[in-house]
Amino acid sequence: MTRNTTARKPGEASEPLNRLPHLAGPLLRFNLSDELQQLRNQDSWKRESGRSSKTLAKYPDFRIVLVLMKDSTQMKEHHADGRISIHSLHGTIRIHLPDQKVDLAAGELMALDYGILHDVEALEESAFLITISWPGGTMEERHDAR
Repeated sequence: MTRNTTARKPGEASEPLNRLPHLAGPLLRFNLSDELQQLRNQDSWKRESGRSSKTLAKYPDFRIVLVLMKDSTQMKEHHADGRISIHSLHGTIRIHLPDQKVDLAAGELMALDYGILHDVEALEESAFLITISWPGGTMEERHDAR
């Protein structure tokens, strides 16, 4: 039996750590109708939160999340550490910003700069894509580089 005797620094993994490598492939393709149906079948859809989500793509500097929300549910105030886009696929959502409310109907897209506090409210059953971009890597990677 041959053993790998290559020296490693303490805490260094033998392979790059990526628990879900299929989320960061060189080509990702999705049928959003199928993905939404899968979300409706998840336990999270049946719980009181009234929403279910799935990360479709996850790279160090870029993420895409599909979100399905039941009528009259909310994602309470939060922010993203990167710039985001919200693309409404189905239904109507209301984005509560510090100084205004923006309704997004199916087919509409909006972009927000990083760090802007917002709530998301589903005015009816709604589905949308959130895209988050961190130029130069995630916030954690930028903090580590300092």
